[in-house]
Parts: sequence; C-alpha cells; structure tokens
Amino acid sequence: MLSLSGVTKQIGGLTAVNNVDLTMSAGQIVGLVGPNGAGKTTLLNIISGMVPPTGGKITFLGEDITGLSADRICRRGIAKTFQIAESFPNLNAEQCVMIGVLFGNTRSPDMRQARIEAREILSFVNFPEEKAGTLTRNLNVVELKRLQLARALASHPKLLLLDELTTGLNPKESSEAVGLIRKIRDDGTSILIIEHVMSVIMGVSNRIVVLDHGEKIADGYPHDVVNNQRVIDTYLGDIDAF
Repeated sequence: MLSLSGVTKQIGGLTAVNNVDLTMSAGQIVGLVGPNGAGKTTLLNIISGMVPPTGGKITFLGEDITGLSADRICRRGIAKTFQIAESFPNLNAEQCVMIGVLFGNTRSPDMRQARIEAREILSFVNFPEEKAGTLTRNLNVVELKRLQLARALASHPKLLLLDELTTGLNPKESSEAVGLIRKIRDDGTSILIIEHVMSVIMGVSNRIVVLDHGEKIADGYPHDVVNNQRVIDTYLGDIDAF
C-alpha cells in the first residue's frame, strides 16, 4: 500500500529524516515510535504532503506521490491528525466535519448529504451528540481529539496517519481510543500511528518502526522490537515496564 524509499528531509543544517525506508500493507496498523526529536512527525508530514522531502521516493497504491501537495495527497486517500488538536474556532463540530466531507476527496456531495454524513462520522468516533452544534473553541481536549479524527475520517481515507492521538488522555480515555483505532482498522482503513504510550502501541500494532535521530533503527513485530537491544538503549530503557 505504502512504500518509502530513501526518504530524507533536511531543515537548514539539520537532517530531520535520514534515508528512511518503510513499507506497509493494506489492513495493517503500524506503530512509529522513538525519542522526542527522532523525526516521527516530520516523516508523517512528508507522507501527507505537509512538507516536501529533500530526497527519496514515496509510492502509495502504486502511484508516485513524492512532493505532491497535501490536498492532492488527501484526495488520493491519505489523511492526517495532529499532535495539537485544533479546529476552526468559529465553526461548530458538525460544520468542521462537513468540511472534510465536502473537500477531502473527489466526491461531490451536496450540503444535505454532507451534514448527514458528518453526523454519522461524529457518532462513529463517539463524539457527544449534544455537542455537535457547539463551537469548537468551547470543546475540551478529548472532544477536540475526537473531532479532528472525525474530520480526517470524513475524507474517506485508505490510510490514516495518527500523531499522538492519546496524548493528554487519562487511562480510561486512552483505552477507549485504542478501541476506536481498532474499529477504524476493522472498517477498512490502514493506520500509521505515532505514540509515546507503549502500552497503546503494543496493543494495536501489527508492526513497530523505531526512529532515532532521523534514522530507522528497528522494524518488526512488537515483541521483537521491544527486545531489540539498540531500541532499549536509545528509547525504551527498562523493558520490564512493558
């Protein structure tokens, strides 16, 4: 489904992503982990078209998408959420999701269809029904995270890039997020997820990829990765915690 070959990103004199190869198949959840500053978010930004790579090639569903703009990549079936959950402050939750329905893909629904679909997606991510008409500036962190996830899903992605979906959530909310991630995958969307909470990554991932200083240092099954000595030394520390 997705193939990265030698993807590199230089920012000034810094190499944020260095010659990364990565592949994933349809139906997979792949976890992307590593220390702060390892290049994880930059890599997702490159895949989604938020920033162009300095070098390398990205293929999605057999098409070279290297350097395409974010809107063109979104319409090809890749959507992304962000570390900081923000939205249009003067629109309500339903309207924010309608934007994804209307402009996130090549379909052309009318406003009535977009509103119906937005409500269905908000329900799918367990967004409070009574808050659908609430301005986004009045939503709490959990509601904003569910809203930005709904907006991403509104584009009907084949691949969803999740950047720290559970950050700021309590254990119960994190557990609910894990269930939602699995539900999204079971509904036919593949997922590449950045997460620092290893219990979440271990609980949902088919494979785990580890970055350190922009380089890929491990790629494999969760059990193998957490027992990789280089991963332990650079990121995990005491594996007994997992």
